[in-house]
Amino acid sequence: APAAAAEAPAEDAPKEKKEEKKKETYSVKLVSFDTSKKINVVKEVRAVTQLGLKEAKEFVESAPKVLKKGVPTADAEAIRDKLAAAGAEVVLE
Repeated sequence: APAAAAEAPAEDAPKEKKEEKKKETYSVKLVSFDTSKKINVVKEVRAVTQLGLKEAKEFVESAPKVLKKGVPTADAEAIRDKLAAAGAEVVLE
């Protein structure tokens, strides 16, 4: 039993290092947007968050603000690309 207990901390250390190298989930943060493209940004925010028109518009106007938390890497990058194409500045944290 003592041998098994000694091995457990050694196994935990490599897992911690892997997490530092590459995050598995991100928060998608709307930093700012191009004023002339605000309508397109609001449409994309609505599509991503399932908010109503009024709520999405208020969300966009209150930037910088976190759009979604705990998003897997691939989904976060897809959301970032869609919003960037619509005229928003987005950061993954």
